[in-house]
Amino acid sequence: MGAQTAITVTVKDAQNNTGLPFATVTSQGRNYITDVDGKLVLEEPSAIITASYTSYTSQNIEITPTRRFYTIKLVAHSEVLKELVIEGANPANEIMGRAIRRKVINDPQRKLSSFTYKTYDRLIVTADPDSISSKLDSVFVYEKIGKRFAKVDSTGFKFKKLIDRRHLYQTEKISEYKFNRGQGLKQEVLATRMAGFKQPLYEFIGLKLQSYSVYTDKIDLLETKYAGPMANDALSEYNYKILDTVSINKRQAYMIYFVPKHRGKKKLSGILYIDTYNYGVAKAVFRVRNVLDITSTHFFTYEKDQQLWFPDRKTLKIVKGNNKEDIKILGETIKFDAVSSQDAKREKEPSDFVYMYSESDNFDKHFNEPVTIRRSSVAIEIKDDAINRPESYWNQFRPDTLDSRSMTTYMALDSLVAKDNWEQRIILGRRIINGYIPLGPIDLDLKQIVKYNNYEGFRLGVGFITNDKFAETFRINTYGAYGTKDGEFKYSLGGAVRLGKFSNSWIGGSYTDDIKEIASTSFATDKRVFKIYDPRPINISTFYNYQQWQGYIETRIIPKTESVWQLTRSRIDPKFDYVYNPTGVLPYSVFNLTTASVSLQWNPFSDFMQTPRGRIEVEKRFPKFAFQYTQAVSGIWESDFNFGKFDFRAEFEHKYLNGQKTTALVQTGLALGDTPLTHLYSTSPNNLDREGVLARITFAGKNSFETMYFNEFFSSRYMMLQVKHGITRFTIFRSLKLSPMLVTRFAIGGLDHKNQHTGLDYKTLDDGYYESGVEFNEIFKGLGFTAFYRYGPYQLPAFDRNIALKISYVLNLF
Repeated sequence: MGAQTAITVTVKDAQNNTGLPFATVTSQGRNYITDVDGKLVLEEPSAIITASYTSYTSQNIEITPTRRFYTIKLVAHSEVLKELVIEGANPANEIMGRAIRRKVINDPQRKLSSFTYKTYDRLIVTADPDSISSKLDSVFVYEKIGKRFAKVDSTGFKFKKLIDRRHLYQTEKISEYKFNRGQGLKQEVLATRMAGFKQPLYEFIGLKLQSYSVYTDKIDLLETKYAGPMANDALSEYNYKILDTVSINKRQAYMIYFVPKHRGKKKLSGILYIDTYNYGVAKAVFRVRNVLDITSTHFFTYEKDQQLWFPDRKTLKIVKGNNKEDIKILGETIKFDAVSSQDAKREKEPSDFVYMYSESDNFDKHFNEPVTIRRSSVAIEIKDDAINRPESYWNQFRPDTLDSRSMTTYMALDSLVAKDNWEQRIILGRRIINGYIPLGPIDLDLKQIVKYNNYEGFRLGVGFITNDKFAETFRINTYGAYGTKDGEFKYSLGGAVRLGKFSNSWIGGSYTDDIKEIASTSFATDKRVFKIYDPRPINISTFYNYQQWQGYIETRIIPKTESVWQLTRSRIDPKFDYVYNPTGVLPYSVFNLTTASVSLQWNPFSDFMQTPRGRIEVEKRFPKFAFQYTQAVSGIWESDFNFGKFDFRAEFEHKYLNGQKTTALVQTGLALGDTPLTHLYSTSPNNLDREGVLARITFAGKNSFETMYFNEFFSSRYMMLQVKHGITRFTIFRSLKLSPMLVTRFAIGGLDHKNQHTGLDYKTLDDGYYESGVEFNEIFKGLGFTAFYRYGPYQLPAFDRNIALKISYVLNLF
């Protein structure tokens, strides 16, 4: 006779007491499969159930009416069973080979010409109240006269009371996905809500918690890429095994279990349900068990008219894994207090029961109907009214109404976040990272407060830019500074008007009286980077003063680009011994320039998100390119010279599944015409001309030549190549960790009409410059160490003059 209530069965390995994923439990003549933890709920179990698993001895268990939980421990065979073979081949490999070859007709984005659907997403951080003990642990101290009450450990009790009432955190989102083969896939966020925040954390919305498709070569889980079990080379990366054949949507599917063949790479384990007829994926479960225990499940519905399995639902569950250190995920939004696997016998703490769970439900699906995607250059677009949707709007799309715990979560966190002013703290943090502190309608510019270099000495100043509280369509920016060594004041004043919100287009102008490093290369589109210190300029002594009127337009109207268009008139006064004589008749020590320039940053492979507050690059992909052209015209506004400059930069990055990373940088520049030394190229040297290796120790720069001395080389044309390879971070002992970065740099160039430039003694790069070294960054509390060696045609006779030792420092503000 069968049991009267549902039972929970857990199938474990008898030796190590760990759950056996996807074990088979037979009840009433039917086979059921446990989940990734070896658990299964049977609604109407038979009197006797059987648990079985490949390479283990099956076991029968008798069910009693009063018992609800059963643990079945299976014993492994003394000899591992041989793989089933059909004509010498593993049948699971045969099936997976067919599934991989047929991706082109089973992947919705390859088979369908277009589709649309809506999705309701919900993410919670919570715990199961029933799993937490609510007892009070009283602690007594025994003395001669008896025992004395010392304290009550009520942590578990308070946590259970909290979890009984609400979740720890909660977010919701409603999106519409649109796809056509010509424009690709776009997500439009129709509504979004984050507990405690009036303005959501848009960066969180852009995080890639799970892959959209199971057919891709790389599977995304929590912003990390893993080798996909449906990738073209998956048969060489994974072992596959048939577990059973089951029915999904009244269609038969093979249950195929997969595990990595080799350790050392980021790979998954899990199960694929492959349709026995068309070899499409009917369901997929991906599992990662290390620092975090992550389970991602993709559910599909068979669309008969399209003869296609189409995504229907996704779930993601994250719990604590085994690790001695705390782990932070989702940009430090959630912190898991992980523990060592050696502490298995320790008493459970409340944090042990905390987990994150996300679920997405798709509905309102349409296939092969005309779909036009506006603004397809952004992968995610958040509608302006998405953060102000009433409860009635949400109820239209929620599969189920929110329970009392969920409603209480919103009310409680809204109150807590407002009380502690967390939203304003996050806004402040964002501005500080970019180098500003908000002060009402203005943002104070932190970069202008204090600097140091060998020409100005300490540079003390103040600067600000107006923010949205002042005006959303108009801004004013200004700064003033004083050099304690040169005794000169520098300043700038500018303003701009916004022309377009989506394209973030501005037109503006400014006047600046300041100094700049000679022969330096910068792209107008480069993002503003704030550093507590900027190491390389500390040792620079050769600058020129520029008094400049400028008009500009900056815009993102071209897809996946940022561009700046400028027209300037400048007076250039070199602050070092220099005379330029391009004609051999009239030498110039001070000169005027009128230039027009365009700078373009193009990230063609990245994904962008458009928010009501601006555009964010949510997934950075490489290569990235930067272009800049500058034309100086003589005779206009008293301009003295006529020349053109073309600058180009390409950035590459490749992350390996074993955690290593290779980056490459290619940069080149070409100046044609009468170009003064101030506007030529020096390829970023960063070494002091002092005797002795120790005397030359300074801070390492970014992408600079550490062994090249300041003002040693100048070029009118050059090409620079840098390659870095980062090795996986490893621990030497305790808090001392190393992540070696191998670096090689090369530069070649030349200078036309060198005799026209007099004053400085320098060389050219005609024979090619080489340096290689190693960086040990963030060894201890942000401090690191680098060592480089100079070799090749420009190697110096004295051995120690070719060596550069530098200190590196990385400051993580948040």
